[in-house]
Amino acid sequence: MKRTRIADVLHKWQVIGAGSMVNLKGWVRTKRGNKNVAFIALNDGSIIHSIQIVVDLAAFDEATMKLITTGACISVNGILVESPGQGQAVELQAKEIEVYGTADAETYPLQKKGHTLEFLREIAHLRPRTNTFGAVLRIRHAMAFAIHKYFNDNGFYYLHTPIVTGSDAEGAGAMFRVTTLDPVKPPLTETGEVDYTQDFFGKATNLTVSGQLEGELGALALSNIYTFGPTFRAENSNTPRHLAEFWMIEPEMAFYDITDNMDLAEDFLKYLVRYALEHCMDDLEFLNKMYDNEL
Repeated sequence: MKRTRIADVLHKWQVIGAGSMVNLKGWVRTKRGNKNVAFIALNDGSIIHSIQIVVDLAAFDEATMKLITTGACISVNGILVESPGQGQAVELQAKEIEVYGTADAETYPLQKKGHTLEFLREIAHLRPRTNTFGAVLRIRHAMAFAIHKYFNDNGFYYLHTPIVTGSDAEGAGAMFRVTTLDPVKPPLTETGEVDYTQDFFGKATNLTVSGQLEGELGALALSNIYTFGPTFRAENSNTPRHLAEFWMIEPEMAFYDITDNMDLAEDFLKYLVRYALEHCMDDLEFLNKMYDNEL
């Protein structure tokens, strides 16, 4: 049976139809219940909400059920039904369960409680499973898609600018050096300076701080272009507003005046806000509730 995303079940269950057999796959958030029935909260990352799996314990092997703990990965075939409980429109009555991977209930770090961002930094391999990082990643994806869609729909061409470059973009920021020379004993010139003519590119090169130079050249041939890619700054400033690596958007237009520039910036930002509100409301509501009530 083909897998159905949990997001599709929760948003389109009336189209799928109550009583339909569906297959869900994901990771267990919680499991609770009594000696007769178990309730499993299953999440697959497609939406911030989990779906409840109702398991009649008499129909399943006890050994299999013991393997289903928080963090375990499972596949469930079941019947989609309207939920009698509050807070959820539908739930899945399990008919078949396959355990793909187990998680030690004693050591699995993502239990049903709040976790600080400092703690999540220590378990970076698991933090995408949290509501916070899941919400951020889904919103980031939506914004990246919206950026490309906006510029494409408005006649701009996407330009790929170099990541390794010899340009300092008019001194836009401190740069990370890229070299294949021996870091301890690099070759030196007669004046005692590093001899970059023996380096891979035959000159000093760095990670880009801006695609401005190539973007301007592209605009002088294609009229309207934009760059959107990784950018690196080596400023040793440990604040939330100074990142060593980030993605930057740089539109370049050949025949725009300052009014055109302002109109583009305003329309672009309004478009992204509208897109986020239309496509990321569940995640925005979570972040608004948990992190910034003025979001």
